[in-house]
Amino acid sequence: MTEDLAVAAPAPATVTDPRAGSYRVDAHHGEILQGVFVADGRLRRGLVTLPCPLYSTRATFLPTEDTGTTVRPAWRTKARRAADLTLARLGTPVPGGLLDITSDIPLCRGFGSSTADVTSAIGAVLAATGRRLSPAEVGALAVEAETASDSLMYGGRAVVFAHREGEPIEDLGELMPLSVLGFGTSPGGRGVDTLELPPARYTSWEIEAFRPLRGLLRRAVRDGDAGLLGRVATASTLLNQRHLPIPGLDDILAAARAAGAVGVQVAHSGDVAGLLFDATDAETPARLEFAATRLDVTETWQFETER
Repeated sequence: MTEDLAVAAPAPATVTDPRAGSYRVDAHHGEILQGVFVADGRLRRGLVTLPCPLYSTRATFLPTEDTGTTVRPAWRTKARRAADLTLARLGTPVPGGLLDITSDIPLCRGFGSSTADVTSAIGAVLAATGRRLSPAEVGALAVEAETASDSLMYGGRAVVFAHREGEPIEDLGELMPLSVLGFGTSPGGRGVDTLELPPARYTSWEIEAFRPLRGLLRRAVRDGDAGLLGRVATASTLLNQRHLPIPGLDDILAAARAAGAVGVQVAHSGDVAGLLFDATDAETPARLEFAATRLDVTETWQFETER
């Protein structure tokens, strides 16, 4: 079961008024699986997010008597829209407020920076007003605010999320702990303009391939099988190659095999990728160190999906 999104624990924020509400959202590191899935008798685009606590966004919302939300910095317009939509959804007597966004999430890389802005803004409004919304309700607001959203509102759960509808297709359960060696795949880490990236047009063969992958991922999460999850992530990476090619993918896959990684995952609309390892395996620290020497990249980073 998933819990409602509600008041976050107090933390330092740029707005210090006691009436303010604050909420923090971690980044993600691309996807474990993304494709088209049969649900409710129709084909639906969906994804399963890989949580990444390396970076986060915190929003702080101070209710005011002004109509509408003022956001700082002003360019975070999706967060402002999310706050306004949340106020309208709640129907509270609060007409507007001041929204502060602080974030260290890199932009245009596949870390979910815009969804973190939007989700943290919704959470901050809820915290300030003392109201609750379910993750599904938050997801619907997030999609309305930014057209397509990741599933950051579900925390560490593996959810097949209809990212252009804002609805969960299937909640697979709590994700097992994974260790990740992350890296960028674009020259100079320039990222990907996700706004200019059209939705993938999958072939009928690809659509058929996503059906068993979803079933395998369901079993992997249920059994806590990192190896099976890694195979699903690698298959999704290979299917994505026709739509957003990753330079040097064969070499990345070879490095993963040599290091004993359980799989390879990518941001399906970004430039970050990762080698996946079982966080409970005593050999994982040595494997991570070896893998970093095998990858032909300029920068790597490490994290675990659980803090």
